[in-house]
Amino acid sequence: MNEWMNHPAMKNLDPAKLELIKIAATQTAGKSNNELPPVMMALIHAANKKGISFTEEEFDLIMQIMKDGKSEEEQQQIDQTIHMVRSVFKKRKD
Repeated sequence: MNEWMNHPAMKNLDPAKLELIKIAATQTAGKSNNELPPVMMALIHAANKKGISFTEEEFDLIMQIMKDGKSEEEQQQIDQTIHMVRSVFKKRKD
């Protein structure tokens, strides 16, 4: 279940980012898809308060962590939610 900790990207990750990812992994374990957005918003808020921003690759890694152990259907729902969130953030940047 915690195979993500062995992901090569984790080796060079900023310790502050790694800590936030570990917190997100703990907080999302066993959660339904409806419970995930508030956890992610809290992660983003905590990162922003600390002056931390995640790269696209780091964000993708976090999403993979959130999908760990979920059914195929749940993973697809998470992907749809991610797509919607990215659309909103992209519009805000434009």
